Amino acid sequence: MSGFFTIPSDLQHSWAGLIGLHLREALIPVAAGLLLALPVAQLCGRFRWLYPPVLGLTTVLYAIPSLAFFVVLIDYTGQTELTVMIPLALYSLVVLIPAIVDGVRSVPDETLAAATAMGFGPVRRYTQVQLPIAAPAIIAGLRVATASSISLVSVGALIGNQGALGNLLAAAQKYDRPELAVNAVITMAVLAILCDALLVLLRVLLTPWMPRGTQPGTRSAVGPGKFREAEAEAL
Repeated sequence: MSGFFTIPSDLQHSWAGLIGLHLREALIPVAAGLLLALPVAQLCGRFRWLYPPVLGLTTVLYAIPSLAFFVVLIDYTGQTELTVMIPLALYSLVVLIPAIVDGVRSVPDETLAAATAMGFGPVRRYTQVQLPIAAPAIIAGLRVATASSISLVSVGALIGNQGALGNLLAAAQKYDRPELAVNAVITMAVLAILCDALLVLLRVLLTPWMPRGTQPGTRSAVGPGKFREAEAEAL
């Protein structure tokens, strides 16, 4: 069993160190993607004609293989974590922007009218009314983006040991130690499950008005009709 956690010295990290590195390379891009998606989603909600081209652009970016991104970025950012994190942040937009837009659009018109009557401007209405109500859909998008990012970090092993736990997959083949590959797969799966559980807990804390059994989704599960049903039950 000791060999399961014995990491080759050329990876320059212990098992715990690889976990920390993996979380950093996976979660920072999701956070950056969320910060970028929030204002873009606001513009898409305000100017509806903008949403289809933005969605098309994010879909095209998601379709670009990560290795192609690495080839373009490596001349500017080198064989660094940043080269891995930039594509992951862009990939997260294809999930986060639709989740935010759908969540914001699910806010009842009467709620927006009441906020406007109370003197809320567009920015204040967006941050203090629409986003809190859209929290279930946003967190559902974050769950998908986070799980995807945790799995995709391993591709960074192709550029100078920047794949964190994914480096163990390459090391397993290099040193003929299959237990390292098993270690990497199990650890990444556990990290994804733990992060997902934390996001579910965050959703429960942020939306005490929602029934505990409700499972929001990015597009189909949280629409205007379902949101109004959940709101009515909470009231």
